Amino acid sequence: VQLQASGGGLVQTGGSLRLSCAASGRTFSSHTMGWFRQASGEEREFVAAIRWGGGRTYYADSVKGRFTISRDSAKNTMYLQMNSLKPEDTAVYYCARSRGSLSLKANDYDSWGQGTLVTVSS
Repeated sequence: VQLQASGGGLVQTGGSLRLSCAASGRTFSSHTMGWFRQASGEEREFVAAIRWGGGRTYYADSVKGRFTISRDSAKNTMYLQMNSLKPEDTAVYYCARSRGSLSLKANDYDSWGQGTLVTVSS
């Protein structure tokens, strides 16, 4: 499957953005889709994940209550609604696909999108 992330941009502190990740190729109910981010000079970190079948979700503590992950199976697209953005959310955001169960580990994901930059100004 190929993944295409979009929706990044520049936003002020407290603002909102919605990221999209379009998947070409079939996505199965057993797959997990996730969002990761990488700030400049930092390691890639887990943000959120969703089981394609059933919609079970999991969030990093740093975004819980502010970000919402969702998917539209008919459009084969995953979303990340980001509210109450903070400067520390500034990073390149990547979407990814795992063939297995919910995971926080980047190594468990085998397909990655190209990334979309989110910049939150203070």
